[in-house]
Amino acid sequence: MKQLTRATASSCALAAALLAGLTAPTASAHASPAAAQGSNARIPFTAATVTASDDGSYTVQWKAPGVRRVAIRANGRTVATGGSTGRVAVRGLPAADRQWFDLVPEHGGSLRLADRLIALQGAVNFRDAGGYRTSDGHWVKMGEVYRSDSLDGLTTADLAKLRRLSVRTVFDLRMESERAAAPDRVPTGAQHVVADVLAGSPTFTTMPTTPDEGVAMMVEGEKFMVSGDTAKRAYRTVFGGITDDRSRAVVFHCTAGKDRTGWANAALLTALGVPRTTVMADYLASNDYRAEANAAALASMPAAQAAVYKPLLDVRPEYLNSGFTEVGKKFGSFTTYEKRALGLDAGDIRELKRDLLVG
Repeated sequence: MKQLTRATASSCALAAALLAGLTAPTASAHASPAAAQGSNARIPFTAATVTASDDGSYTVQWKAPGVRRVAIRANGRTVATGGSTGRVAVRGLPAADRQWFDLVPEHGGSLRLADRLIALQGAVNFRDAGGYRTSDGHWVKMGEVYRSDSLDGLTTADLAKLRRLSVRTVFDLRMESERAAAPDRVPTGAQHVVADVLAGSPTFTTMPTTPDEGVAMMVEGEKFMVSGDTAKRAYRTVFGGITDDRSRAVVFHCTAGKDRTGWANAALLTALGVPRTTVMADYLASNDYRAEANAAALASMPAAQAAVYKPLLDVRPEYLNSGFTEVGKKFGSFTTYEKRALGLDAGDIRELKRDLLVG
């Protein structure tokens, strides 16, 4: 239960940040038809989250300015109602791989929400990559693209759950040595695609000797993820896969699910029009999801070594910011980065938005 407790705390922290004034996550079941993801009508929700608790209950929060009544539906029935702003606890629902909630306003488009985390026995940072509000009021679908840490520890039950969630393509962002030491376990029928971001990079070949060197290494690594030749090739593979087949869900992952994976999701959300503050909140959430694993790793080391190693386990604003700075320095704009590094022209971006946005 410790893993789920950590995840719940992380979900609460992210929800609090988003509901406080950034933008907020929503969700939609990949297996549901597009109509179930949300109406093409304008979606009045400016923030919405679902947070699962260890006792099996769910907390649903939302903000919908100008809406007088919102109905919360689960499993085909109304389980709560509220006004333009609300927070309700829902209990007594049957167990499910993901519990979905429809937030139905009196006018405008509805949203389907679920807790962001996919609770697995063999991974702690497997979560939905989307579910955020864009600057122009659209929402990124959930249940379509997932981000994760290493998949080598997945159990048979985990693999069955991911298959039920329609995960059919896994993009492995790790180096050859990582893949050899901890081979992925993927759902039956899923395609495993190697997209080695750091192949040939000297960035992580020498361990730092001071905390400052550790921070510098992470900053340089983030820059390489933007402009390194193998990184551009790897992310082009991932984004090509996301745009090629939207009939099934995909997951991209590295070892901790925070750096190579973090940049992949930051680039995806930015391409879809999600504000930078929201992108940063999603990126930093790995600190919460991985808190217990990181603490255990540091506790196993002498204090001096742990101080040097901690920057390597963290995600920090300066890491992600260095990536966006590198985009401006090497490409001039994010639009140029999309085209020259990710292989996405204006038509590809329109298609990506058409496939992954609602409202």
